[in-house]
Amino acid sequence: MVDTHMSNSDGDQSISPIRLGLIINPFAGVGGPAGLKGSDDRELVEQALADGAELRAGARARRLLQRLFERVGDKVTLVTCPAAMGQTVAEECGFQVQVLPMASATHSRARDTQLAARLMLAQQPDLLLFVGGDGTARDICTVVGEQLPVLGVPAGVKMHSGVFAISPEAAAEILLAMMTGQLVDLRSREVRDIDEAALRRGVVQSRCFGQMRVPEFGHFVQSTKDGGREVEALVLEDIGAEVRERMVADTLYVLGAGTTTRPVMDELGLPSTLLGVDVICNEQLLAADVSAPQLEMLLARHTGEVVVVVSVTGGQGALFGRGNQQLSPQVLRRAGRDNVWVLATKTKIKQLQGRPLLMDSNDPQLDRDWCGYIAVITGYRDQILYPLGAPAAAGTADL
Repeated sequence: MVDTHMSNSDGDQSISPIRLGLIINPFAGVGGPAGLKGSDDRELVEQALADGAELRAGARARRLLQRLFERVGDKVTLVTCPAAMGQTVAEECGFQVQVLPMASATHSRARDTQLAARLMLAQQPDLLLFVGGDGTARDICTVVGEQLPVLGVPAGVKMHSGVFAISPEAAAEILLAMMTGQLVDLRSREVRDIDEAALRRGVVQSRCFGQMRVPEFGHFVQSTKDGGREVEALVLEDIGAEVRERMVADTLYVLGAGTTTRPVMDELGLPSTLLGVDVICNEQLLAADVSAPQLEMLLARHTGEVVVVVSVTGGQGALFGRGNQQLSPQVLRRAGRDNVWVLATKTKIKQLQGRPLLMDSNDPQLDRDWCGYIAVITGYRDQILYPLGAPAAAGTADL
């Protein structure tokens, strides 16, 4: 069980708001009690329902939503589908919901799930929840891929994919851990599905249909152990190696100040400005210790992608606005939120005791727009999801 009662220095519970998407496949799991090996064949499902089979997915979703509403209901914004695909059970649990502009599907099919996923992708929630099985996961993966963090609530017959919580209650605990700033890893997991017709003949034919990014409870996964603690120097080397491996040609990388970004430059064999901002492209130093106007001019001349690589201020949790004002609102908008790579050791994140990272760009609208949950690179092929808040939301007195 996860301790969701994290407190700040004043003794108050520190809970960050979250915007969730919710898609329910109402027919998920119907085929199990009916011995159908799944619920993909709609004609067989219709016959099972006519024979008295019960819809189970709504009840599974209710177990998650009731737990969530009782604990943090006022901190959750819920975007969902009409009627049985989300709205009905969410409102029964007390949530006020934003309903996607799609027709209510009495007998929802794969195309309805895929339409919901496309509409949800445009809404950009912090996390997309879905209730279903492997077939539902496959439909959502077809549209979303790794563009959004996704978490499955198990309700189907076939659940071989690695994208599901172990139960509705476990899914709620993952969300609560995220909202209280605990270490929640973000990992790519396979979406697998089995051919139901072949399975009914006794032949198991499973294959991978893609990957989705899934939040998991953040355990300490260190390169080297020392009394159960991270060895910071080695972890920073891992972070540097991860960033270099992610780099692509003809992209402009803007590296913020701090000791956490220095290993990236060390990996590239380039000199770095400890308390300044450096710019690299194609693994070459383009400009060192730039000012905001200089940086804006460089970006204006660059026609390709721009990535901002920034570290977290130890103890304060500041991401922007503390020692890196060269990263002006114009620079941040040019890069875009999805092209901000946040670097931090898990030890540094743990020291925040659940408080969100601070976004203080000197542009209140930008700060509000960028609030939510952001991926933090914490090692080699290791990252977590962590809340990012504007000064008014994050509570600057606590930071």
